[in-house]
This record gives sequence, C-alpha cells and structure tokens, in this order.
Amino acid sequence: MFGQDPLWLIALKAVFCFAFLMLTVLISIVMERKVIAWMQRRIGPNRHGPWGMLQSLADGVKLMLKEDVIVKGADKFVYVLAPVLATIPAFMAFAVIPFGPAGNEVSIFGTRTTMQLTDLPVAILFILATASIAAYGTVLAGWSSGSTYPLLGGVRATAQIISYEVAMGLSFAAVFLYSGSMSTSTIVGAQADTWFAVLLPVSFVIYAVSMVGEAHRHPFDMPESEGDLVAGFSTEYSSIKFALFMLSEYIHMVTVSALAVTLFLGGWRAPAPISSVWEGANHGWWPMLWFSVKLLALMFCFVWLRGTLPRVRYDQFMKLGWKVLIPVSLVWLMLVATVRALRNEGYDFGEIVLWVSGGIIALLLVSFVVDVFRDRGAREAEAVAAREAAKQRSDFDPMAGGYPVPPLPGQSLPPVPRRPSRWERETASVGAGAPEAGGADSESKESDDA
Repeated sequence: MFGQDPLWLIALKAVFCFAFLMLTVLISIVMERKVIAWMQRRIGPNRHGPWGMLQSLADGVKLMLKEDVIVKGADKFVYVLAPVLATIPAFMAFAVIPFGPAGNEVSIFGTRTTMQLTDLPVAILFILATASIAAYGTVLAGWSSGSTYPLLGGVRATAQIISYEVAMGLSFAAVFLYSGSMSTSTIVGAQADTWFAVLLPVSFVIYAVSMVGEAHRHPFDMPESEGDLVAGFSTEYSSIKFALFMLSEYIHMVTVSALAVTLFLGGWRAPAPISSVWEGANHGWWPMLWFSVKLLALMFCFVWLRGTLPRVRYDQFMKLGWKVLIPVSLVWLMLVATVRALRNEGYDFGEIVLWVSGGIIALLLVSFVVDVFRDRGAREAEAVAAREAAKQRSDFDPMAGGYPVPPLPGQSLPPVPRRPSRWERETASVGAGAPEAGGADSESKESDDA
C-alpha cells in the first residue's frame, strides 16, 4: 500500500510529520519546565501566553534574535555543519513511524491512504542508521570548536552512543524474533493480542535505559554536563546553532519515545480495556490519539527522571552499558531464541518452562561455583599482597636520602603518628586525675567528721 499515493499527498504527509515533531517539541519543553517546577514546589513559567504555555516559543524567538558568534579558533565549515547534521537525521527517523493501521483507513481530500509516510522491510535498521548519523553532529561540534571542554564532550558522546546502541540493537533482536519482521507496521500488527512490553519485559527495560542514554538525557547527560564540562559539545555555540542542538535533543527524545511505543507498547492500538469494549477504537482517526497519549506518557517519564535522579559518574555509566546491559541482553536474546525454537518444534508451554528453568538453574550453579573459586583466589591474593606490603613497609624509609621519596608500586608509607584530639586529651587527663580528686574529697570528709 506504500508508494501508491499521489505526490501532493506524500508532500502533505511529510509536512505533517515535521509539524507533529515541532509541536511535540514545543509541548515537551513547556511540560519539562512546568513538571519540574511542580516537583520542586516552584511556580515555573507563567508569563508568556495563558499559564505560560508559549514559553518554549518565546525561547526560540529569543535564541534566533541573539548574536551569532563563531569562535576564532574553530573550523568554520564543520562548526556550522555540525548543528545541521545533528538535526536533519532526527527528523528523518520519524518517516517510518506508523500513526494508524496499515490499510487505507482514512480519507484525505477524497483519497484513501494509510496513516504513515512510508515503511520499509528494514525500517528499524533505517532508524538506527539515522540515529548514528545524528551522532556525527555532536562529535564534530566538539572537535570543530577548537576548545577543550567541547572536545571532551564530543569524545564522551562517541563512547556513549557506541556503548548503548549495542544494547539497544540487542533489545530489538528479540522483537524481530517474535514479530518475524523489521517493518514497523508489521511489528505493531504482531501486538494485536499482547504488547511486547508484556511478552519481552527484559527487552523493554533494556531499551528504556538505552534510549535515555542515546538521547543524552538525565541522568546520562555526560556529553553536556555543566558540572565538569561547562556545557560540553555546545559550549562554543550561540543563537540559532545552539537552538538547533536543543531542537535535535528534544526531537531525538520524541523519536526514541515513538520507537518505544511502536515496538513495545502496541503502537497506535488502544489499551486493552478500551479496545475490548469499543470495537472501533483501532479504526479511523482514533489510533492517532492513542499513539499521542502513549508518546506523551513516555516523554513525561523523561521529565520525571530529570527532576528526580542525580547525574551518574561516567565510569558508572559505561560500566552499566558494557557490564550489565549488554551481557543481560545477550543472555535474554538466547533465552528468547530458545523459546521460539521450541515453539516452532511443537513443544507445549509446560515443556518449554521445564527446559528453560533447567537451563537457568544450571547456569546459576555454574556461576555460583565459579564465584566461590574466584573469591577464594582473590582472598589468597589479598593475603599475599598484605604480607608483601607489610614486609616492604618495614623496609621502606621515605626520608632515607635526606628528602621525601614517594613509595614505589607495592610499597606503602608507614602510618603517620596522629596527634590526639582535644576530647581524647581531656578524657585522659580527667581519668588520670580522678583518684587524686577522690582522695582529697575523702580526706576533707574525714576531717569534717572528726
């Protein structure tokens, strides 16, 4: 059904996707400021428009009217190109997101069409490719600025995107196994009975964490953290170019949320109580409403995270990606593939549960045995290291040459004598003088009695 629309309708759908993204970005900016203000018991924006709802529009106008500065030491061509590379691919990824059923459900100016710009047999790979291209904007912005902080922010963005796209792709693989396709409309169609967030909860959680890291949002906004990098890759940008970076961040947030809705939350399908009672809930223009509600709910979760969680350390962030998400994704993918293979072979649910439970128990036993021997070896190594350190500590004199010498690897300084605190000195003096005072008191008492 794709590729059959007239040219004017294709152009109209493209304009709608652009307008939908821009409107959603404006709503998300206002929602972020309002919700965080409510969480922190502040007023929030309340001047521009009714209840401050036009605050994001005013911010955009202000940024466009500010002076556009290009730093002297920057590579000007790449410096100007970077915001464009960050923004345009973010718009492109939304072209394959379905807003409604794949059939010609709606009529636009008398022409029956589907509520989706286009679809591909490898639509999810197209989204991953465009997201990877958008990463070049962040990296090149940090490199072309000719400054230290933007360069560090660009390097952090590179490592962050590489780390979390691996886990994100592995979470997609389980969806591909269950739906049998990489087409977005087919994946939504495969969730007619049960959402993949229920069938594949581990994949959904892994993708939820990965999409926050991909979008550079709190608590994973290390490429632009103001605490140690001032503003990261966008430190040297101002005016419309800075606005493009902010626009790309919010569009990326909308895109990953729409992808989560499509892959795990039933897409444009109505929630179970509504769809089971109302037969026409998934037909006509109504699917766009359900899709928008789910999208706004996920974006609220982004804002909620920003208002509640502190920023993590970079080493913790990378450890989470490489040592937790990727191994868990691999094990979960093998488990899902095994279950699908057993179902294809005709095994019933009870037999599949027995096989899977037996495999999990065997893995847990093997890991327990490995951990026991690993801990024993670690304790022995620590004991040997402690003995060696004690031996070297007794032989090491930092002032042997007449001036302080730092310890070599494996050596340690002798303990520094600590001056007793005032409380310890007073306690010691009181304890030492207590018998004398007691003796004087008893002597005075005896003289009084006499």
